[in-house]
Amino acid sequence: MDLSKRRSISYAKWGYLFILPFFIVYLFFQVYPLFYTFYLSTQSNGTVVTESVGTDNFKILIGGQQTTTPGHEVAGRAAKSAKNNFGRVLKNTCILWAGNFIPQIIISLLLAAWFTDAYLKIKGKGFFKIVMYMPNIITAASVAALFVMLFSDTEYGAVNNLLIKLGHERIKFVSGVNNEARVVIMVVQTWMWFGNTTIMLMSGIMGINPSLFEAANIDGATPTQQFFRITIPLLRPIMLYTVVTSMIGGLQMFDIPYLYNAQAGAQNQTTETVAVYIYRNFHSTLNPNFGYSAAASVILFFITVALGSIAFVTNLEEDPRSAHAKGSKRSALKQKLGGV
Repeated sequence: MDLSKRRSISYAKWGYLFILPFFIVYLFFQVYPLFYTFYLSTQSNGTVVTESVGTDNFKILIGGQQTTTPGHEVAGRAAKSAKNNFGRVLKNTCILWAGNFIPQIIISLLLAAWFTDAYLKIKGKGFFKIVMYMPNIITAASVAALFVMLFSDTEYGAVNNLLIKLGHERIKFVSGVNNEARVVIMVVQTWMWFGNTTIMLMSGIMGINPSLFEAANIDGATPTQQFFRITIPLLRPIMLYTVVTSMIGGLQMFDIPYLYNAQAGAQNQTTETVAVYIYRNFHSTLNPNFGYSAAASVILFFITVALGSIAFVTNLEEDPRSAHAKGSKRSALKQKLGGV
């Protein structure tokens, strides 16, 4: 019997069957909502009767003007209000993200360098890692509720109660309009995420060849010089990942700002983020507007893609061979100019 003519048994179909549930769930819960959000962003409302308005929702949020809808006075005021509100919440989101990411990355870098220093021989590293990572595994809603109680505007709040006993006036940490609530949210976000960032940076530092640090020690380099000349440059990949993931999470910040904003009500508009704005427009009991919510989501999506692409391109490493070729061309050009 010719063995070459025997039919071979393929088990590839069983592999596709095993991974099929994942793709079904992904298409249903991720891809379909994404495309439906793009569809809703072109609708006037979406609550009862939908009417296509093209790109009017985007023009309202960005420019505050409608093009296809007749220029009614009430519609004009609503468009202006939507534009002003979206600009305000986008500004709030950027301020809150920058205010928690900058101290977070500084603290995490210093702690990561400290815990991975082979010459310090710190005891109990495992315990410190668990303690630093602990806030990250607590739900954001629980953390927000805890800090709302601690920094309550009333005299029954723990911090204000202590301030009053010390003879100081109570501070409006929740409803204050002078950045009090913003500062508290920045502190909470930093406290929640610095442990996760520290663990990632520690893994990146431990992946660096120890012989580089040993050679630097032999050459007399100080720990500060080693940190800025060896550690920081070689951490570029993990730093890029940290920046992009933190940026995406920061632009989608919702739990803590929402609970703070819910406590303050209409008194405080400094803590409302884009995610809170989307949620309130979508779930408003008085005047829900799916079109504005979807358009704001799409704008946030493109902002995230643009910023992520910029971060990736600016941190893209150049191919050594192309760099060598460029250097050779520059040297040849210099020789020609010198010969002239």
